[in-house]
Amino acid sequence: MDATRRGDASEFLLAAGAEAIPHPGGSLFAHLQRTAAKLATWGGSPALQLAGLCHALYGTDGFPRTLLDPSSREQAVKLLGEGVEEIVYRYGSCDRDYTYPRLAGDVAVARFRDRFTGHISTPSVAVLRDFVELTFANELDIAQQNPDFLKEHGHWLTELFRSLEQHASDAARAEFRAVCSDFF
Repeated sequence: MDATRRGDASEFLLAAGAEAIPHPGGSLFAHLQRTAAKLATWGGSPALQLAGLCHALYGTDGFPRTLLDPSSREQAVKLLGEGVEEIVYRYGSCDRDYTYPRLAGDVAVARFRDRFTGHISTPSVAVLRDFVELTFANELDIAQQNPDFLKEHGHWLTELFRSLEQHASDAARAEFRAVCSDFF
């Protein structure tokens, strides 16, 4: 990951208050750092690692707190670069109830719905893989940091990951199986 961009992104996140925002398993900033580190451990691209660090920039369907309004995407593009911002936006804008069931199976029928605009799109294979990898890293970090989350949501998480695992890396699948082994 580009050290300058990572440093700039970390400074932005801290200035936006990410360290003071509660998140399952600690602060939002700590979670973002762990997510990026997990993606690095799994061999994720530098762009995906930086997206992991900033994946909650616009909030998510499961974590509505925003650090930057989605109408300010140009600011994020300047900070992260266009490709990384696209990953971050896709992750934050995902309408999970609509999208998750439509990602299981063949890539040709996968669909994303943007929760901000309602726009429906068909992702490329690369976009789908980055999205799934980031989803695994995000949710597995929460499950590892917060045993209550895993107890409460372990069956749902296992069902979700099983439906998406064909699009995940071997490392992500292995960690999923280790963390969620009680739910198989």
